[in-house]
Amino acid sequence: MTLLSILVGTLVAGMGSVWLAALLAYALLSRFTQHLLSLAAGALLATAFMRLLPEAFEQSVSAGVSAQALFAVLLVGLVFFFLLDKAELWHHGHEHHQAESPDGAHSHDHHDAHHGHDHAHGGGWAVLLGDSVHAFGDGILIAAAFVADWRLGLASAVAVMAHEVPHHVGDLVVLRQTLDTPRAALFKLSLAGGVTAIGGVVGYVLVGAMHEYLPYFLVVAASSFIYVALADLIPQLQKRLSPAQTAAQVAWLFLGMGLVALLGELAQH
Repeated sequence: MTLLSILVGTLVAGMGSVWLAALLAYALLSRFTQHLLSLAAGALLATAFMRLLPEAFEQSVSAGVSAQALFAVLLVGLVFFFLLDKAELWHHGHEHHQAESPDGAHSHDHHDAHHGHDHAHGGGWAVLLGDSVHAFGDGILIAAAFVADWRLGLASAVAVMAHEVPHHVGDLVVLRQTLDTPRAALFKLSLAGGVTAIGGVVGYVLVGAMHEYLPYFLVVAASSFIYVALADLIPQLQKRLSPAQTAAQVAWLFLGMGLVALLGELAQH
């Protein structure tokens, strides 16, 4: 039953986020993308601080794990995701630099146009590969949450889906430039999102075999959510906005937190 829940949760988080992103990108609903960033940030922070970390500390009592060890894992997890982000940024920046002429402007002769076309296709595959690896990691984290408690798994799956939607909107825009049709872009990104389920199965086996390490898995999941919210989503919201726009931003942030809290309450009944 747990494995079935993991498969459903990971597919909803992985492929569901792609289809929702397509709805936003292709159905002229892009004005909601900024709101989704706020919603996702709230959902991730609430899931980490209200669900994952408390559960990790509860599990640590029976597993004989100290609070100091869990906080150390949380710190190492944050640094790890920071370094992972750095590596990805360096890789994309390096590719971008190679695709440009020395003065920073794109050249327009036939050779460079051809090179740019090849590079775009390479960039498309880089996006799909990056998404697949990311989805695999998300699947493992969701699986760890489901093994601890199905309600925790549900909250984690929703939080992952919420933060992947704005990310996938950007991916679809990139893939539209490298593939012939929007349908091809959606199909390939859906396959990448489906890798979340593979990560879920691997996570289920891993956590099952090393159940005493479950508190650590949960803390790593929390560190991933906290890092994504504070380093990736929140900075995108730090813009000079009108009072009305700021109020809307804060409202969506609290809506994300409220959604996680509500899911937790509904799941208990």
